[in-house]
Amino acid sequence: VDQAHDMDSTRLITAATEIHYINSNTIMIDDPLGKYLDVLGCNEYIGWYDGLPAKADTINWKSDYDKPLVISELGGGAKYGLLADTSTIWSEEFQANLYNHQINMLKKITFLRGMTPWILMDFRSPRRVLPGIQDFYNRKGLFSNKGEKKKAFYVLQSFYNSLKQ
Repeated sequence: VDQAHDMDSTRLITAATEIHYINSNTIMIDDPLGKYLDVLGCNEYIGWYDGLPAKADTINWKSDYDKPLVISELGGGAKYGLLADTSTIWSEEFQANLYNHQINMLKKITFLRGMTPWILMDFRSPRRVLPGIQDFYNRKGLFSNKGEKKKAFYVLQSFYNSLKQ
């Protein structure tokens, strides 16, 4: 960090820090790396790898550092065109519902200064083998691998548009 600041003092230094639960509804950012960063980062997948989407409604965030936070990864997967109810994993409705819950949680983080969904477009991934769903693609995109907008795209578009008002 010191070397990077010496090379260019105008650039902020960040990294995805470790987080952990201090109780069932509180996430703490206290990774020792945070002491050295200008901006805290963290990847979180509440509703995807960590419980169901509604879990995000109960989560509070705390930090040992008086620094801005950027959620560097969030989201969940959906196969474009797989339409079902919000409880059906891999459906566009599940992914859109997940983002609705995520956004509500993010709005409550007072030190949050940005977020970036993982990821814009589905991409090839040899480790994603689920037949008929993943077919060697990471399906967390807001667009399909062919550029088709998933329902979650419109959830985020609406959220971003609300910030302009």
